[in-house]
Amino acid sequence: MPFARLATATTPTCHIGLGLAAVGRPGYINLGRDHDLGEDRSVTTLRDRTHELLDAAYAQGVRYFDVARSYGRSEEFLADWLNARPDIDDVVVGSKWGYTYTAGWTADAETHEVKDHSVQTYERQRAETDELLGDRLDLYQIHSVTPDSPALTDKELHAKLAEAAAQGLTIGFSTSGPAQAEAVRAALAVTVDGEPLFRTVQSTYNALETSAAPALAEAHEAGLTVIVKEAMANGRLAEPHAPDALKAVAEETSLGCDAVALALVLRQPWAGVVLSGAATVNQLASNLHAAVVDLDEDQLTRLAALVEEPDVYWERRGQLPWH
Repeated sequence: MPFARLATATTPTCHIGLGLAAVGRPGYINLGRDHDLGEDRSVTTLRDRTHELLDAAYAQGVRYFDVARSYGRSEEFLADWLNARPDIDDVVVGSKWGYTYTAGWTADAETHEVKDHSVQTYERQRAETDELLGDRLDLYQIHSVTPDSPALTDKELHAKLAEAAAQGLTIGFSTSGPAQAEAVRAALAVTVDGEPLFRTVQSTYNALETSAAPALAEAHEAGLTVIVKEAMANGRLAEPHAPDALKAVAEETSLGCDAVALALVLRQPWAGVVLSGAATVNQLASNLHAAVVDLDEDQLTRLAALVEEPDVYWERRGQLPWH
């Protein structure tokens, strides 16, 4: 598996990845985007910002980069960066298929992305991804699998994915929604010719939403690499929106709320890679301090009280506007 490359890395930040959802398109649901990005969100400006973030992340030991077909031009921006740096051969690149970006590079589109887990969408988007990333692509994930997703039962799709795996591509899936644990367990049961199909899982887990933890532990035990997304709860765990308990612990550690929130995830024994969704270099630098945060039992107890019911968490997430 490509993630074996991370096992040989010596920097404490190697288990923090950089996701490009927030900078690959002008509109997203993260809080604080007006402050972080300003008004100029042209393709050129966001490409330059993405490359600046990738340079900073790589220089500070980050080795996993996460994009998706629906993250605007994220694959293109990452491909441009990789092509300009052919000597960089120690990163792991993951992308996702299953959503089509439909916003037309605007932040106020009526529909920003359309979900479809059909074989036809896989083949179309796989070709689009291959054209941009080629053999730099290590991991291809089904985007946002839920328990009712046809991707869990489509044998033709499974055969196509197994064929890609046989050619050296790692196959994974991501989850979303209040039934993440159910989706993870269903995906773990998918086999082709008696062999498990999926080798990675990417799920939402953070101080507010912990419901997938038991299933993610099972996935880890089964040999999958677990990637954690939305560890900052789309900005709800960052200043100035962070809950008072998190602000208090951050003050005690002399670091930011974001670093504490990410550290809480990093300490989970099943967490292989935890994604930063930083939109600025300063945010990234603050996020990376998570690797050195040491939380005591009292602090952990106070942070544990922040957990919300999954339905409540996902309903609130669904109400976040596209900025």
